[in-house]
Amino acid sequence: MNIKVLDTTLRDGEQTPGVSLTPLEKLRIAYKLDEIGVDFIEAGSAITSEGERESIKEITQHGLNAQILS
Repeated sequence: MNIKVLDTTLRDGEQTPGVSLTPLEKLRIAYKLDEIGVDFIEAGSAITSEGERESIKEITQHGLNAQILS
């Protein structure tokens, strides 16, 4: 059996009341998720805002092994 892991921390986690991640924090979390072997990282919802799109774009430009989703 081949199990793949999809992490939604960067999208779902930021929907928690009082939680707001900076682009640098998102990138650091993405690196850690990639480091532990997560297969897919849902980096955010691109439709939300220009800032969110820029954060997602930044994460995709760092050559992570995980597939970046939006």
